[in-house]
Amino acid sequence: MITSSSNSQIKNMIQLKKKAKERSLQDVFLVEGVKMFCEAPKERVCKVYASAGFCQKKEHLELLQGYDYEIVSDAVFDSISDTRTPQGIICLVRQFHYKPEDVTAAPGGRAPLCMVLENLQDPGNMGTIFRTAEGAGVTGILLGSTCVDLYNPKVIRSTMGSVYRMPFFYTEDLHQTLRGWKRDGITLYAAHLKGKNSYDKEDYRSPSAFLIGNESQGLTEETAALADRYIRIPMSGRVESLNAAVASAILMYEAKRQRS
Repeated sequence: MITSSSNSQIKNMIQLKKKAKERSLQDVFLVEGVKMFCEAPKERVCKVYASAGFCQKKEHLELLQGYDYEIVSDAVFDSISDTRTPQGIICLVRQFHYKPEDVTAAPGGRAPLCMVLENLQDPGNMGTIFRTAEGAGVTGILLGSTCVDLYNPKVIRSTMGSVYRMPFFYTEDLHQTLRGWKRDGITLYAAHLKGKNSYDKEDYRSPSAFLIGNESQGLTEETAALADRYIRIPMSGRVESLNAAVASAILMYEAKRQRS
């Protein structure tokens, strides 16, 4: 049992929790909680850390069978946990490496339906969009290089497991990638104040992508200019815009409704 926070493995876990650069160098990310552990592809799990309290239950010990795991004292486990009420299990998972074409590769001959996120910064929004995208049947998610790190523990937790199944790609040149999509026949839609048509008046059954911008600033002018259509989400009162994850959900589920 690991009982000291000075243990080299524990020190490394703390660095992985805090630093995106370290996660990238080691090509791993942290997954915390029973549900997230159980859904993680077993072949991608490198190491599991379980608290002494967690291991007191027989059914918990059974979950660990077949994995390389370490038991950690409760106090030390608290130091590596990223939650206020730790569930007692954290694992190291190898990062995913999708190709750009994976984001638009719709199975079964379906038309691709993609999300494009520019400079999204809130971990909760990012994770919620991933989770909603899976539920709405989105093909994949394109991320601008300035978006929050997907492997941030808060983002991972918010995805509720969808990070394991939703293809994504960080592009260094968002505009170049979008121009390529346009040449390939993917229509780009931007929720915009200048939108003439309500979002539910467009046809999303053909290859489509929704552009979602920063929580406070929205899309940059350069990115918005690449959109083929400006659409709007009708609102009452004095509200000018919606939360990025909420707006994304409205658009994705309208596309799902049309394609059902």
